[in-house]
Amino acid sequence: MNVELINSNSNEANVSIKDGDIGILYLIQHELLKNKEIDFAGVIMKHPSTNEIWMRVNTKKNPISQISASTDSAIAVVNDLKKLVNNFK
Repeated sequence: MNVELINSNSNEANVSIKDGDIGILYLIQHELLKNKEIDFAGVIMKHPSTNEIWMRVNTKKNPISQISASTDSAIAVVNDLKKLVNNFK
């Protein structure tokens, strides 16, 4: 996976992810949208043949910090799910 920051300022960040999984970004988007500081968090697949996904985040605080915190939160949710699934083995 290749992540590139397209542009960023104090309230907005646009990120390009190549060869990533859009499902993972939907989890991060979901965690972002739980935060009252987030004005907008969107994920789009540019085109299936390019394997490029974009994420845009508008926030009242540093968008990169918000993305990082939401990524950590999404990882915790997935780890909890993993524990539940492993209990059924």
